[in-house]
Amino acid sequence: MKNEGQLSRRQILAAAGFIGLATLTGCGSGDDGGDGKDLSKKQNGAMKEYRVGQQFKATKPLSFSTLHNDNPGYPMKTSWLFWKEVTKRTGITLKPVDVPLVDYEKKRSVLIGSGDAPLLIPKTYHPSEVAFVSSGAILAVSDYVHLMPNFQAKVKKWKLEPELDSIRQSDGKYYLLPGLHERPKSGYSLSLRTDVLDKLGLSLPTTWDEVYDVFKAIKEEYPDRYPFSDRWSTNTTFAVGALQSYLGQAYGVKAGWTYDNISFDSTAKKFVFTGARDEYRGMIEYLRKLVAEKLMDPESFTQTDDQAIQKLLGEKSFAISANPQELVQSYRYDLTRQVKGAKIEMIPVPLGPAGPVVLDGIRLENGLMVSSKALKSENFVAMMQFVDWLWYSDEGQQFCKWGVEGVTYTYSGGQYKLKDGITLMGSDPDAPKDLQKDYGFFNGVFTYGGSWALVSSNFSPDEQKFQDAMAQREQLPVAPAHPLQSVEQEQASLWDTPLKDHVAQNTLQFILGKRPMSEWDAYIAELKAKNMQQYVDLHNKAYERFKKEHG
Repeated sequence: MKNEGQLSRRQILAAAGFIGLATLTGCGSGDDGGDGKDLSKKQNGAMKEYRVGQQFKATKPLSFSTLHNDNPGYPMKTSWLFWKEVTKRTGITLKPVDVPLVDYEKKRSVLIGSGDAPLLIPKTYHPSEVAFVSSGAILAVSDYVHLMPNFQAKVKKWKLEPELDSIRQSDGKYYLLPGLHERPKSGYSLSLRTDVLDKLGLSLPTTWDEVYDVFKAIKEEYPDRYPFSDRWSTNTTFAVGALQSYLGQAYGVKAGWTYDNISFDSTAKKFVFTGARDEYRGMIEYLRKLVAEKLMDPESFTQTDDQAIQKLLGEKSFAISANPQELVQSYRYDLTRQVKGAKIEMIPVPLGPAGPVVLDGIRLENGLMVSSKALKSENFVAMMQFVDWLWYSDEGQQFCKWGVEGVTYTYSGGQYKLKDGITLMGSDPDAPKDLQKDYGFFNGVFTYGGSWALVSSNFSPDEQKFQDAMAQREQLPVAPAHPLQSVEQEQASLWDTPLKDHVAQNTLQFILGKRPMSEWDAYIAELKAKNMQQYVDLHNKAYERFKKEHG
């Protein structure tokens, strides 16, 4: 959802950036079999036989408190049909503790730290749950997934065990119930003025070498303009964060918004420092060439999003980074009104040295923490069954996304259609009602993960075409689990930010030509002086230890 993505870049980074690149030695299924605690006195309201495909209905009315991330795009209303229908279907009344989106992470920490957190704590991005593990404030949910048949079935069917292993802590357990995706979903790529390409007799580029050739041809035709002027450079550690993320894929490294200091070298079978890799240098050299040859606007690295968009609309540039929502709602809508005959398309991420691979298409999404207080309740088993149905069953996911069949949508021939008079994210600007604002469905607190059929059910034709193309590519396996112990975590966090900042600053200097590439070795030496090797060694030690104990 566009507004959420724009409001919280750090959350996108957290969601996409902490999974690495290579082979994983799996350490088991989603079911950790329980921890031996006796749950016989915690069955109040629980169904005795609860299975996949079965509607959960508590045997007596219960209520559970939940933290609720209040999105300004659709402020919470107690009158939403969502709340009423949840109770009608499940016998559970959800009691939301509403927190503004902008304060969500801070307020969540305060509530957990003070012992006042609600039982359910959704909209949590890995690895932010790690901070609450050592205090015992949140539950090791992996001990209780045997109570969750839908969760277990999806993990098994979609072979998500390696992804779950990647969020385990040093005790071998995980403390977050993540959103589960059947397929990775790619987000960003390059968009180009296709009418300009047609005029010059150029076809859509499929590789970064072809992108360079297209930009050269545009520059020749319009020598006083930059073919490419980009955005997403403000309020982020890495300038042009989206571009670096999808360009990095072509070189086989996580960069930009998805940058992580640590990545797994599948050839050497060990963790290495991302910002010192030859592949990372290759990405830098490509952008450096675009800037040096005036094919890319150097202001891309400092300007606001609006300034970049205005250059596109004013025909001072002909290419810009995009996601499917921005393509349709910002660029195409305004461009076709300002420039006669203008057409713009978002292309599948161009290929580079790494070949047709996807790095940032992660199959885990933000998820749910459970307060450890919940385990003391006689309603605990019923609560876990309810969580399983609402967040992980096909029926619950369909309900959270589209609402009530016949009231908010109709379903026929595999297609969902909103009822007349209801809009979703501008699908019908004249509709009097909004699925999110007026009914409470398609709410980011409850709607994530799911089958590809459900995830893609609201795609625009542009996004469907883009995602279908990206789905043909090889999804590289996630990095092996390498959880740090609490003392190691403290040490790593002291080194992490200075290293990342140094990479970001020098990436920019190299790209803009303010630092010569002949100083690459000096840059590596500077990273070493900031404890790069100790940082890498710490992660490799954790990897070897976890492999030995849980492999």
